Amino acid sequence: MTRVIDGKALAAKLQGELALKTEKLKNKTGITPGLVVILVGENPASQVYVRNKERSALAAGFHSQVVRLPETISQQQLLDLIADFNQDPTWHGILVQLPLPKHIDEEAVLLAISPEKDVDGFHPLNMGRLWSGHPVMVPSTPAGIMEMFHEYGIELEGKRAVVIGRSNIVGKPMAQLLLAKNATVTLTHSRTHKLPQIAKKADILVVAIGRAKFVTAEFVKEGAVVIDVGMNRDGQGKLCGDVDYDSVAPLASHITPVPGGVGPMTITMLMQQTFEAALRSLDNESV
Repeated sequence: MTRVIDGKALAAKLQGELALKTEKLKNKTGITPGLVVILVGENPASQVYVRNKERSALAAGFHSQVVRLPETISQQQLLDLIADFNQDPTWHGILVQLPLPKHIDEEAVLLAISPEKDVDGFHPLNMGRLWSGHPVMVPSTPAGIMEMFHEYGIELEGKRAVVIGRSNIVGKPMAQLLLAKNATVTLTHSRTHKLPQIAKKADILVVAIGRAKFVTAEFVKEGAVVIDVGMNRDGQGKLCGDVDYDSVAPLASHITPVPGGVGPMTITMLMQQTFEAALRSLDNESV
């Protein structure tokens, strides 16, 4: 029988635990974790994401600030603002909502964020730490997926894992986190030859390719764990993932729905990393 992985319920549980830890940290040290989110322009999807992040930060008991900037802001003005937040000990996490306007170099902006405050885990130093086996800040979506595996007792060691998608945000860090748990990992993408045949060998299948209902039953081995990272809209405008849920779910031992699967965990792990950054600012003092 297929077990649906409830990311929304797990996120709520972890958020509750985080709020208790935050209260304990405040009482013991006087430190309140602080997260600042910088939003440039008025992209509707970005505004929704930012509101959700702000809501989660406040629910966890954090200091939270959203800086909304006009799309016309210059790159240098944005870099100067980030530099100010880097120097301000009030803020333990800095997040610049992507995408940015075309006249701003995203790589330059990500490089400008202090690695110690890079709660998105996108700074090259944090990427290097992850790939060298010494992760500090990890991209939130893969981190959330690892929490799902832990919560549902899904064994990774010795299993064959296939990741479809090679982005720096999901695919590549996901592959490394699975390797660190002793899975045997194949990293694939849209140009991989015989992709359905490769995917069908997977015990663990993580799909982050950005194409609605791309993965169908022909990609999935019976009993596989299927993690759908996609967020798309189908022809009727309904939210759907990268996995054709109706055809794949009967084959899977575990599967994430869209919505209510991976998405809620992404924001929760962002909050968790902000809390951990606050701890590190106290020289790893335990609470």
